[in-house]
Amino acid sequence: MNQPGNGAIGSIVKQFTGRQAHPAVQFVKYSIAGAVATLVDVLVFYVCAWMIFPALGNDDIAVRLLSLPVRAVSESLRSRNFVIDSIIAFLFSNLTAYLINIVWVFTPGRHRRHVEIALFYAVSVSSIAIGTGVGWMLITVLGMSTTSSYVAKMVAAVMINYVCRKYLVFRG
Repeated sequence: MNQPGNGAIGSIVKQFTGRQAHPAVQFVKYSIAGAVATLVDVLVFYVCAWMIFPALGNDDIAVRLLSLPVRAVSESLRSRNFVIDSIIAFLFSNLTAYLINIVWVFTPGRHRRHVEIALFYAVSVSSIAIGTGVGWMLITVLGMSTTSSYVAKMVAAVMINYVCRKYLVFRG
């Protein structure tokens, strides 16, 4: 009979609870951390887009699914507010991501802490700027919904973040 910590299951549990993990396990941990940070991003973005800086239209899928009452705004104001709401959500979700990454996913210490934080945010700012630009363009040029633009922004950011964080920010 396997004792806790012995065998394949014990090895996987140890990798999930410790810092040292096989790249596949590390990617799963990164994905879980990303899901938590994404949840924070989604919640903050939609609260802002609905209540603070209006960026939702009546045809938006989130509005229809949740039966949200929205204030009518022009396309130019909606695209501007999309950017503002994205920045606010970014600040909260990126802090969440950084904390989970240094505690659970990656081994910090490749750089001094202030350099590590600066690089983490630089990577995030770059990826979110690219994604937000894509989202803004989808609204402005193609008239797509805020939710479709938001998903495009997230996909672009995720693809850039993992590689840069693993190889540039942390010890892998």
